[in-house]
Amino acid sequence: MYFTDRGIEELVERRGGEDVTMEWLAERLREFVDLNPEFETPIERLATWLARLDDEDE
Repeated sequence: MYFTDRGIEELVERRGGEDVTMEWLAERLREFVDLNPEFETPIERLATWLARLDDEDE
């Protein structure tokens, strides 16, 4: 198990039953980067990956 899996598991346990919009998620990611600018690149990569999940070319 990767270290990040613990955070993902906590997210599922605490908020797994909630429905969220992409707008809500985008705002939370912006807030996170504002508070933790050193994570700007990984958050940008995650957001881009999520945005392109359905692209057949990728």
